[in-house]
Order: sequence, then structure tokens, then C-alpha cells
Amino acid sequence: MLNKIWFAMITVGMVVAAINGRMEEVSVAILQSAEESVRIVIKLIGPMSLWLGLMKLAEESGLVQGLAKLFKPVAKILFPKIPTDHPALGSIMMNLSANLLGLGNSATPLGIKAMHQLQSLNNKSETASDAMCTFLVINTSGLTLIPTTILALRAGAGSINPTEIVGTTLFATACSTIAGVIINKLLIKVGRSKL
Repeated sequence: MLNKIWFAMITVGMVVAAINGRMEEVSVAILQSAEESVRIVIKLIGPMSLWLGLMKLAEESGLVQGLAKLFKPVAKILFPKIPTDHPALGSIMMNLSANLLGLGNSATPLGIKAMHQLQSLNNKSETASDAMCTFLVINTSGLTLIPTTILALRAGAGSINPTEIVGTTLFATACSTIAGVIINKLLIKVGRSKL
């Protein structure tokens, strides 16, 4: 669906530019944007490699697994229907720990694995379970301690102090996660009362 929306926006933009006789400006803007995107990617390679390398070390050294164990009591409150020994709980904790450390690229496969494992506990294969919805809300709201990608983008753009946004990012993601969990739990209760 998103591809169709982007295609429609680009097509409308091109048609409007052609009607207004501004196709040359569109061509120049396309080339400049392509050049700028390559420059940004090249600037991102260094910082992203550094952070992803550090996070890989954290994963290999057991720091991510340690965070997963640390958050296990909270997970039991958020996901009461998941058995304690079920592998889905471990995958959820690994995903949330990776997101907490700003490793969106590493967190994605863990999130997909967690959803597949949660599906094995789901009695209604056509409908997402409460645990699946809760996990999706928490994963999407993305509580983040170290916003690795944003730090790399700010450093690549020449920011004097790229880390100055860490506190506000933590606050904003904490607020979105808390709000998402509260609304999710309320909707679960409303849904149960209608049954």
C-alpha cells in the first residue's frame, strides 16, 4: 500500500511539474537529491559501523542477554499469558534489548522471530493475540537509551554535539511506550468485556 501511495505522489508531482513547465527543475532536484543521498550514506558508514560493532560486541559478550534477563520480571507483567519457559519470551526480551540499545537493524529479525513464536501460542490464527498486540505496541513505540541511527545521522550532518538529543529521545520514547502500553491494556479490557 505504501508503495502505491509513493508512486501516486511522485506521479502527481511529475504531472503538475509538466503542466507548469517546470520539468527541468524537477530533473535538477532529482539529480541533486540522488547526489546528496550518496553523500549522507558515505558519512553514515563510519559512525554506523562503530555503533553496530560495539553493539555486536555487547551481544557477543552477553550484555544484551543480561538486559533481557533484567527485564524478564517486567515482561511477565506485560505478557502474562506467555509461559515462563516459552522461547517467545526470550525473543521478545532480545528484541526489546536491541531496541533499547538503538539497534533497529538487529532488532528486526528478533521481532519477526518473536511474532512467529507468539503465533504458535495463538488459538485464533486469523487474529492477533493480546500478547502479539502488546509486543507490537512496545516494539513500535521503541523505548531507546542510545538512538544509534540518529546519532550517526547528526554526526554525518556535521553536528557539533550529536549526543545532545539522547535525554530528550529517552524521554519521548518512554512517554510513547507508557502511553502505548496503557492504551493497549485498556483496549484489551474493552475487547474482553464485549465478548
